[in-house]
Amino acid sequence: MKVNRNTAAASVPAVAAAFVFGGAFSAGAASGKNERKPNIIVVMCDDMGYGDLGCYGQPYISTPNIDSLARAGMRFTQAYAGSPVSAPSRASFMTGQHSGHCEVRGNREYWKNVDTVYYGTHPEPVRVGQHPYDPSHVILPEIMKANGYETGMFGKWAGGYEGSASTPDKRGVDEYYGYICQFQAHLYYPNFLNRYRPELGDTAVTRVVLEENLPYPMFGNGYEKRPLYSADLIHREAMGWLDRRDPGKPFFGMFTYTLPHAELAQPSDSLLNGYKKKFFRDHTWGGQEGSRYNPSEHTHAQFAAMISRLDAYVGEVVDKLREKGLADNTIVIFTSDNGPHEEGGADPTFFGRDGKLKGLKRSCHEGGIRVPFIVCWPGRVAAGSESDHQLAFYDVMPTLAEVAGERKFPGRFAVKGKQDYFDGISFLPELLGGEQPEHDFLYWEFAETDQIGVRMGDWKLIVKKGVPELYDLATDIHEDRDLAGERPDLVARMVDIIYGEHTPSDLFKVTLPRR
Repeated sequence: MKVNRNTAAASVPAVAAAFVFGGAFSAGAASGKNERKPNIIVVMCDDMGYGDLGCYGQPYISTPNIDSLARAGMRFTQAYAGSPVSAPSRASFMTGQHSGHCEVRGNREYWKNVDTVYYGTHPEPVRVGQHPYDPSHVILPEIMKANGYETGMFGKWAGGYEGSASTPDKRGVDEYYGYICQFQAHLYYPNFLNRYRPELGDTAVTRVVLEENLPYPMFGNGYEKRPLYSADLIHREAMGWLDRRDPGKPFFGMFTYTLPHAELAQPSDSLLNGYKKKFFRDHTWGGQEGSRYNPSEHTHAQFAAMISRLDAYVGEVVDKLREKGLADNTIVIFTSDNGPHEEGGADPTFFGRDGKLKGLKRSCHEGGIRVPFIVCWPGRVAAGSESDHQLAFYDVMPTLAEVAGERKFPGRFAVKGKQDYFDGISFLPELLGGEQPEHDFLYWEFAETDQIGVRMGDWKLIVKKGVPELYDLATDIHEDRDLAGERPDLVARMVDIIYGEHTPSDLFKVTLPRR
């Protein structure tokens, strides 16, 4: 697809701070010949919409560090999450499979004694978390580890409940800290987090009880007195892991921060207070009393500050890479797991968060699945470049496998004796200015809203409860004019794709359209 080497730099606001990596790579770096393999850091935030960053047109929220990342690398304008909600989207990223093939296709959760886990004052070691990844199918950290990378993950896991066959310690992650269960991650001042760090004696994922939070209630008056803020704790652990990296060994880090998801809550500091002054006329309130979210005041300020707090984390990651002399040999990828949310009092309309796209989280319209996606690779990816290449999360696995020098992907990792799907296409050629193969189509299905999505070129088919809608994204990016009745030929072709890609799932059922 067309790559514009100048547009992205021009589109990033001038307020963005300078973000410059030094040095250059030789052509052998990506293949692993005669050069150290590049380090890789993926920053995946939670529920950030396509239009929530300055470099994607956001006028109200300051994101200088991420904007500068776009200045230094490639900004993708047609990149897609794996699903319109968290767990299946992350599963697509981890497995290289679209949601018609992946084991995890929704936010299916497992609970036992839920009151003692979520609402109680002392967390008990009971089963809690999401449906696990298929343990027989390889995931991304396992591929990186097999190719000599040290692996760390910090933030949301959502790939298997505690004690399942798919927890970080069992899936190629050398060190982990964060939320095993993404439902727990709805609150930012929780009772506990999870950790796996063998050097501290951990033999499996364990719980770290946040004792200082426990004297105060998890909901209602007094919650604001809880002192331990999970996003800061997770970031601190990520930075510690990064600081301990040996420059002579390649590393793969996934920083899956929960910001700006769900509950609108954070420390009352200069960052938040600055936005309260900016939005002083908007004394807004949000949240649901007695539900999963604590109510919040100044919701516009809270939401904006959460994104700027995330932006500050990104800046600190980059600063640490520079400090350790690793910046010249590290790929940094920034993205979001799906489109914008409206839980906890979040207000997508106020911020124009759909980026002129239709739909929010849980929708297969563009607003639910098209996400920001930035890749910075010093000396290899042209600074200030922009790409309209159509990629999806399941393309990340083959891309990073190629970067790592994996020559036998996927054959080396495919399960023998059964159909083991790998749906991605490496976009490394796009990053390096080569001839990029294109997808014939992109595919999504989401059982919770009974939707299926197919993109074929500029045509977009959405099936809602078995009924197809067809849109021409070239002329109707907001998906307002349904052309299904005018182009039955295209509908038939794209319905055939659905029947070719969908594999049945007893846990995640969707209604297929008629043929």
